[in-house]
Amino acid sequence: MSRVINTDSTGKQRNQLMRTVAEILRRLSQKEAVDQETRDMVATLVYCFKEIEDGIEQSAAVWEKRDYWMKAEELRQRWGWVGDMGDQLRAMLYGDNWTALPPLMLKLLPRISDIKVTKMTRDESAWAGAYERIMREKPAR
Repeated sequence: MSRVINTDSTGKQRNQLMRTVAEILRRLSQKEAVDQETRDMVATLVYCFKEIEDGIEQSAAVWEKRDYWMKAEELRQRWGWVGDMGDQLRAMLYGDNWTALPPLMLKLLPRISDIKVTKMTRDESAWAGAYERIMREKPAR
């Protein structure tokens, strides 16, 4: 019996999601005002960070299962910022606090500095409707 190779690994998904984040940040930096597309893009960032965070936990669990505890912990520490950034962006969206967006974008720029975006490969359909979706998930107070 031959080995099964997963070509859609969490690492590959993480790279694709980070590429999406980089492209969205590039487009957001060109915006002059907050419009519906801006809201959709920020909501998509929240979803990207959530997926990355889930993937990190999956990968860490696999490492722990193989008794690579230090490697799992290193992975969690290296990507620990993702959950926090997602929470901050979500709070900004729910609170309709758009003045917080530029400082959050500045915090993100060093995280994506190694991703070279020479051509935009994501189009508007990647984030269309994300704002309405995230607002439906807003917990009632």
